[in-house]
Amino acid sequence: MSKHGPSASSTRLARTKEVQKLLTVAEVADILGISKVKVYELLKQGLPSVKIGGARRIQPEKLQAWIERQSA
Repeated sequence: MSKHGPSASSTRLARTKEVQKLLTVAEVADILGISKVKVYELLKQGLPSVKIGGARRIQPEKLQAWIERQSA
């Protein structure tokens, strides 16, 4: 960092949302205490996910929001 404060690029990075590790289907299954097959069923029913290549990944904050909606 320079004497004049943070650079424009570091300020821009500070304003962007922090990137979190995406969860695998196996990790989601473990978190929810269900099978991977059931997680794939939930994905088909609307559990939000991201497809990267042939793999499905779930954002932790979207999983949390989905759980909260199911509990309501």
